[in-house]
Amino acid sequence: MSNSIYTAPVYKLVDFNNLFIELTAKNCNQRCSSCYIEFGNNFGITKQVKDFISVDKIKEAIEDTKNENLYCIYLTGAEPMTHPDFNTILRLCLKRCNVCICTNASFLNEKKIRFLKKVEEEGVNIGVKIGTTTSCGTDIKQQDKNGGNQIFFKLSVTHYNELESDKAKYRGNFRQTIYALKTLSRYNFNSVLSVQNYYKLNEDEIFENFNRIFKEQDITNTDIQITVSHPSFEDDNFSKPSKKTDCMYGRILCQNGVYACPFLANDYRGRSGSSFKDFSKNITAETDFCATCSKNNNYMFAIG
Repeated sequence: MSNSIYTAPVYKLVDFNNLFIELTAKNCNQRCSSCYIEFGNNFGITKQVKDFISVDKIKEAIEDTKNENLYCIYLTGAEPMTHPDFNTILRLCLKRCNVCICTNASFLNEKKIRFLKKVEEEGVNIGVKIGTTTSCGTDIKQQDKNGGNQIFFKLSVTHYNELESDKAKYRGNFRQTIYALKTLSRYNFNSVLSVQNYYKLNEDEIFENFNRIFKEQDITNTDIQITVSHPSFEDDNFSKPSKKTDCMYGRILCQNGVYACPFLANDYRGRSGSSFKDFSKNITAETDFCATCSKNNNYMFAIG
């Protein structure tokens, strides 16, 4: 019998590159069956929760992190585009650095995408040099003569087959996502398609089939980065300390404080402080979510 005591690994903030902002914890227009957020059993009540983060709190966070080496601000949720002040928040964040919108794609019709392109073009020389590389792993293109920060989009599916993907997400998600990717590409936006490998498929099979779909749909896939994550929360066994996790290069701002990563938003085990004036740079990885990140050995939320 072993007398050894298990000690959870501790991850240190190496560099503050990614600022996640949870615009809402519970407000979402969809209910994905594979979502890690617990919405409760009463759909009618939880759908109407008005738990939106205040614009003033976001302003304070941007001011407090002005000396940090931020590459990208991620607007997350539940569904971030349900926030009543979403456009104001997007403009505010875009003045600081690049912005990635993590969305279920249901709000991304052509009219909205055309509007977002105009918002992106409003920024002029506010923090990004043309030709540099972001933490998103994408070369920044010259969007206009004056340059400026960019808007990225992160959309997700679980399978290259529409029916199988919708089973783990919501009905219509696959078509909405493919339509959004096609339209975003037409407006020269860079997008990330995050394939949550719910069905434990071979990664080569995933890449091959999505490239086939892009070709069939006349989607310019040079503007789309495909990433594969393995969201398994079956146990809490750590394979080994990961080389690259979200908590090593970022923090998430919620209405009630700062947390280590989006998985641990509003979870006391991931709380890092009340604000960015004074927050913890270390996190003890003691949850099933942390074990999942360890097995993936890469970002689960950030791009790159």
